[in-house]
Amino acid sequence: MNFDTIIVGAGNAGLSAALTLGRSRRRGLVLDGGPPRNVPAAHAHNFFTRDGTPPAELLRLGREQLQPYDGVEIRAALAQTARAVPGGFALELVEGTAVTARTLLLAPGVVDVLLAIPGFRELWGRGVYHSPYCHGREVRDQPLALYGRGALGFHLAVLLHHWAPGPVLCTDGPAELDAAQLATLGQLGIRVLETPVAALEPAPAGGLTVAFADESRLAVAAVFARVPQQQRTDLAAQLGCAFTDDGIYIQTTWYGPDQRARRVRRRRPDQPVPAGGSRGRGRHGRGGPAQ
Repeated sequence: MNFDTIIVGAGNAGLSAALTLGRSRRRGLVLDGGPPRNVPAAHAHNFFTRDGTPPAELLRLGREQLQPYDGVEIRAALAQTARAVPGGFALELVEGTAVTARTLLLAPGVVDVLLAIPGFRELWGRGVYHSPYCHGREVRDQPLALYGRGALGFHLAVLLHHWAPGPVLCTDGPAELDAAQLATLGQLGIRVLETPVAALEPAPAGGLTVAFADESRLAVAAVFARVPQQQRTDLAAQLGCAFTDDGIYIQTTWYGPDQRARRVRRRRPDQPVPAGGSRGRGRHGRGGPAQ
């Protein structure tokens, strides 16, 4: 095998894993497949000690902190195929070379499938946002539009109702909400607007305008929208990984109390407990993986 571990993806998750790999004196390869999902955003938030840091700067710092660990290589390359082989995994890169490793970590992230509304793509991350936890505070207490219909639109509206007074849920056609959902939104002060959306336009003084098909317009500080997502690569599908019910995320295994207890009982009574552990609890405490 060429490496102990190959990490597909050089975003925050991939670089964080690479750091642990380097400190463990393992030989690893990180495949950088291109810009991260949040590249349109001016700042990243909710990242401890780095709140408000530009996404590119976060990645620069991550790469800088990997430099002392010469066992980790970062390569600008895309993997086009992945398969299990005796003793590990083999990946074929777009450039035509093949690499192998005992273990494989998939951290490519997901991509947002942006809507075809004129102006949506141009304003994505710059006035049109996915998550209020990343961008909501900067537009708090200002007029907001929410884009969505049905259960997703309802959830988004309820989630954002306390960020600003009287947000407007734009459903771009029939709202697909039942009477109970409409009553809840009414109680929260959320107006539902079913008029089809024609375009999103930047406003000269900041914010943006939602232009509707009936030529009416709505000036807002920002639009929040839930858009479809998909895996950045199909490597997980090639390997036969299971996915969550929505088909987006790789299904992982959680070791609960029963599984952990069975694994812990396999340790001999005279076998020392690893530092930081205990006989009845995994390394990460309650609910974490077993030793």
